[in-house]
Amino acid sequence: MKPGKELLFCALGGSGEIGMNVNLYGCDGKWLMVDLGMTFADPWYPGVDLVFADLDFIEERLEDLVGVVLTHAHEDHIGAVPYFAQDLGVPLYATPFTARLIHEKLVEAGIEDSVELNVIPNEGSFHLGPFGLRYIPLAHSIAEGNALLIDTPYGRVFHTGDWKLDDEPRIGKPATEEELTAIGDEGVLALVCDSTNVFNPKASGSEGAVRAGLLETVEALAGRRVVVTTFASNVARLQTLAEVAEATGRRLCVAGRSLDRIISVAQASGYLQDFPDPISMDQAMDLPRGEVMILATGGQGEPRAALARIASDQHPIKLDRGDVVLFSSRQIPGNEIAIGRVQNALTAKGVEIVTDRQSMIHVSGHPGRPELVALYDWIRPEILVPVHGELRHMSEQAKLGKAEGIKRTIVQKNGDLIRLTPNGPHKISEVRAGRLVLDGDIIGPADGEAMGARRRLANNGLVTVALAVGRDGKLASHVEVASIGLPLDEDMGSFIVEAQEDAAEAVRTLKGDRKKDRVAIAECVRLAVRRCAQRWSGKKPVVQVMLRES
Repeated sequence: MKPGKELLFCALGGSGEIGMNVNLYGCDGKWLMVDLGMTFADPWYPGVDLVFADLDFIEERLEDLVGVVLTHAHEDHIGAVPYFAQDLGVPLYATPFTARLIHEKLVEAGIEDSVELNVIPNEGSFHLGPFGLRYIPLAHSIAEGNALLIDTPYGRVFHTGDWKLDDEPRIGKPATEEELTAIGDEGVLALVCDSTNVFNPKASGSEGAVRAGLLETVEALAGRRVVVTTFASNVARLQTLAEVAEATGRRLCVAGRSLDRIISVAQASGYLQDFPDPISMDQAMDLPRGEVMILATGGQGEPRAALARIASDQHPIKLDRGDVVLFSSRQIPGNEIAIGRVQNALTAKGVEIVTDRQSMIHVSGHPGRPELVALYDWIRPEILVPVHGELRHMSEQAKLGKAEGIKRTIVQKNGDLIRLTPNGPHKISEVRAGRLVLDGDIIGPADGEAMGARRRLANNGLVTVALAVGRDGKLASHVEVASIGLPLDEDMGSFIVEAQEDAAEAVRTLKGDRKKDRVAIAECVRLAVRRCAQRWSGKKPVVQVMLRES
């Protein structure tokens, strides 16, 4: 559809889930995309690393898409850019720090010359078709977190992106209460707002408080080697850790390519100007334990990141009994098992682990309830549209907004086409909003046959059967059976013998025309072998029959 004299909103990703943010606004025949993110795969997608929103709806309307505007540089907001920007064929817009990280992604993908990337100054304004846009700086756990103030002929939208309130942000200058109140005074039709921490009854906390907590914690660890793992993108935290290292007389060592990249991009963007030159890993290991602080990637348990390799003694940095690892990061839902695996490996070495449960060494980058209420009071929107959360988060924020006096709210999900005005908000239709997976070098449907087959193989195993049948329908070879993934280590030989007998018997019992029907022969063998596997293992494996005619 082509938007008319109206203001539409549609999330293709990020509504009903945390991650993979892709939002569309439509009016006067044109569409605007805000963010183009991805999420990391979970065990439901075996063998897959990345998951993307299906952009089919907007790809069918590319002549009406005026651009992609990025709010900040977290992967769930920009991670899909190198995979889709060239096909979308429209300009990208971002503030300097975000633009530099996007440029690196485009270079890695070899498409930097075919994608237009426009750098907008911090707090800058620009126009795309019927949309007037202005970046509003807000605190977040990355440099240059921004809201977007979107002006349209039918009303203004305050799209928060990811945000929090922070009196001591360490990096950048977020918009003040007075500035946000002034925006509210001018009138805001809709507040499209981050829902991640809506169940948190307290404010998220300040980076300034984290600095004090980290300093106190590291000072108490005099004489011990300290490793700190944090999100590489948290430039404010990197600034804090550099200051803590200096204040406690420790040299800084950096372990992880993503940290190296972020530090370089931050410095090129005017941040981390006083960041010390890191020492090498060899130098770090040569220094007395109490004179070094190591910054390491891998706080989410990523198996190839520095911390996991340190924990498994596959890294130049070595930790021993009495050393300490500070997890200056939150545990992202879904990563609990991977993080626990790394923490258990460290504990087995006698390494002490400190998390934000023991010390004030991390705060979230998303708003708790007091911060949401404050923003409602300043912006005073006519409509609240919760995004960036699972359904329970968004429903709770809608409830909170109503309790705080916002008269109109709507809980939408990916694919719901919402008319904000006139006479909104209400859902007018649903559009395609599926998921795509990056499987090796191929982007394909997340709900395709390949993923289904892979799940069946992972859950139930595989049995292959090979045999030859003559033109008369009689068995013309020995039946070969092989199995992968069935829990029959000690009984495997006996199972295979019985499966061979059952397959042969299935061929012998076929009658009439079915004796010469290759499809019927293969199917009866498949069912016989699967029944045998179920008797032996309780599993219904995938059974593949290779039938040749003799």
